[in-house]
Amino acid sequence: MTLNQYKPVEETFFHMPTLELARHLLGKLLVKTTSAGTASGFIVETEAYIGPGDRAAHSYNDRRTARTEMMYASPGHTYTYTMHTHCLVNVVSGAAEHPEAVLIRAVEPYEGRELMHLRRNRMKKETELTNGPGKLTKALGIDPTDYGRLLTHPPLLIAEGWEPESFEVITGPRIGIENSGEAKEYPWRFWIGGNPFVSRLRKSK
Repeated sequence: MTLNQYKPVEETFFHMPTLELARHLLGKLLVKTTSAGTASGFIVETEAYIGPGDRAAHSYNDRRTARTEMMYASPGHTYTYTMHTHCLVNVVSGAAEHPEAVLIRAVEPYEGRELMHLRRNRMKKETELTNGPGKLTKALGIDPTDYGRLLTHPPLLIAEGWEPESFEVITGPRIGIENSGEAKEYPWRFWIGGNPFVSRLRKSK
């Protein structure tokens, strides 16, 4: 597939409540183009982070810093940050000045698999290639320079993918937020049932 064959979502796609966006992003294609080529994957897992009232969110208590500034932008922008040397990618959601975001946790590789394997040090097990938020960004070539990009045109975009009726959506608690009080139990993680590229399983609610 060439880049011009992808069909980017309309900017209005991002203008829905964060929990709905986290669900509707499933099955969409995350596409990144670099000088090395284009790599893409179907989004199979997301997590919602709902602003100042969410103890697990970077914007909890309305913390506004140089890092979180992009969370206050209009929906559809890219919010990247680094955790333990890994770059993670989020879709800004909620209205402008309402700092919410959806973390993309896992994708199923589509285009550019050889490039992804090269970036992931020739990972032999296919399902280990992009089954985590740090793994997928490395495989696709997403990095901190993508901070603030609008996700409707290259080099980083979200495009139409699978039909929503073609898969089952499962919800459950988010992962890796043990120190966030009751927020760690909110069922704000969404994934495609039975997909082998989902990062890891927890009991659903």
